[in-house]
Amino acid sequence: MPSGWEDDPDYNITDFSRLPNENFGYNQEMKVADDFKRVLRSVRSQFRAPIRYCVAYGSGVFSQASGHVAKASDYSPHPNPPEAVQRWQKGGHKIIDFLFGVSYTQHWHDLNLRQHRDHYSFLGSLGSNVVSHVQDDFGAGVYFNPYITVNGIMIKYGVVNLDTIRTDLTEWNTLYIAGRMQKPVKIVTDDPGVKLANQVNLMGAVRTALLLLPETFTETQLYTAIAGISYMGDPRMSLPTENPRKVSNIVTAQLANFRTLYDPLITDLPNLHYSDPACAQPDWKADPAANARLTQSMDPKMRGNMVRRLRKVFRQKLYYQYQAKFQIPGSAFDSIIEHARDEDATSFRRREGGAFEQRIAADVDGLSDVVRGVIRSTVKWPSTTQSLKGLLTGGPRKSWRYLTEKWTRSREGGAVADKGTKEKRA
Repeated sequence: MPSGWEDDPDYNITDFSRLPNENFGYNQEMKVADDFKRVLRSVRSQFRAPIRYCVAYGSGVFSQASGHVAKASDYSPHPNPPEAVQRWQKGGHKIIDFLFGVSYTQHWHDLNLRQHRDHYSFLGSLGSNVVSHVQDDFGAGVYFNPYITVNGIMIKYGVVNLDTIRTDLTEWNTLYIAGRMQKPVKIVTDDPGVKLANQVNLMGAVRTALLLLPETFTETQLYTAIAGISYMGDPRMSLPTENPRKVSNIVTAQLANFRTLYDPLITDLPNLHYSDPACAQPDWKADPAANARLTQSMDPKMRGNMVRRLRKVFRQKLYYQYQAKFQIPGSAFDSIIEHARDEDATSFRRREGGAFEQRIAADVDGLSDVVRGVIRSTVKWPSTTQSLKGLLTGGPRKSWRYLTEKWTRSREGGAVADKGTKEKRA
């Protein structure tokens, strides 16, 4: 990674030549079969409203270990899926999720309502102004249209303003978009500003995970900590509508993709290194069975620098928790917050941890619990309101179908988990 790339990024760039270097963000490019990639692009091309940024994500794009092998008799949500989808999904049994980043929310929905009125619930009849208001002002700023058939494929697509994407990626004010982008996604239409913002998001995910982990751990433990960030505090995980093993299933099935996504960032951090003898082999990263061991520095100064470089809104919430824990008076705390500002009136301040951050980092017994609490408080409300908003944007019939299918998959996941536990005991 180029030196100083995090220090003063411009997330409003519109030209890829303005990225820190020509290969910047290559780790975000996930490989899929060429014919499947063409299918994803063909879906995106069916929308005349301008889409500046588009990703496909979820189990319809990248498999999740579930213990269930798709059979020809299984129900497929796709009315007439292309062979590329059936081959890639090994049977074609998963809805494909998309996220569309747009510049002007109301204008986009106005155009899309004219072309695809049938994609919307009853809210569509109220016009683009109401739709955009529901999108931008409630939940995490995403408007989902579920169970939509495009080119014979069943999809769900979420519409989100580019400013909302960039803000969440760089500040973690909801972790709704940032959390999804911390896991492998397939970029269909790229944007240089979002690519830069997501690289910052990914580095923030690594640093946050390190604050949750001990001195030595494995790749699987690191990626599980990262993948679990966006699910902490998500009310759906406590309901019978989510597979209780969802996070571990994602990491188990996608270990190679997580390695692609995070290895360049791991090697860029001065306080983290691979400590597994197997890593001495030049081709160890190509081994799908590899699960390398890593070691991080527990030096308070280096960990204090990590605390200082956490995402802005998230970091401020952490600071407030430690103000209470350390019983710091308001005037003294105001001085700490002022010093921790990313910028002053004349120049960019290099983000290095001071005495307060080092004191936080030295809280070995309590730091991970405080960080988890901040994650939960960040995720809980936006995720809850976004789920409730889905009842409106999807409509009663589609919402009931969604909950029923989630509940069925949750039961399957629980059954697999119980079977595995019984086999271990036997």
